Amino acid sequence: MRKSDNKNENGPVTEMAIVNTFTKLIFGDEVRSPRELSIIASFRSVDAGVLRDSHEELGEYLRNLGVREMIQLVSRLRQHMNDPAFDPAAIRGQAAPSASAGWFRHNGGSR
Repeated sequence: MRKSDNKNENGPVTEMAIVNTFTKLIFGDEVRSPRELSIIASFRSVDAGVLRDSHEELGEYLRNLGVREMIQLVSRLRQHMNDPAFDPAAIRGQAAPSASAGWFRHNGGSR
């Protein structure tokens, strides 16, 4: 039997691994594997609008995407993560999520 893509920490990141991580964020499940955390770090690096969002805020953002937008985001993220120049360690610690910053930005506010 094939292992879940999220548990396979080696090799290229698949669209299914990204979707599984996004599903965890959407439903508020704990995200803790190195692969999942890399996916989230990469998500933050390709979409500046979520750079400082907490996991809860990322889930809310993803819930509000349309199907076409979600497909495009997953594809863009997979390409970004499978680029040989991508270094998840370089971006992982850059943004400390704040409790309300993401909600405020996503709802028309600015800081």
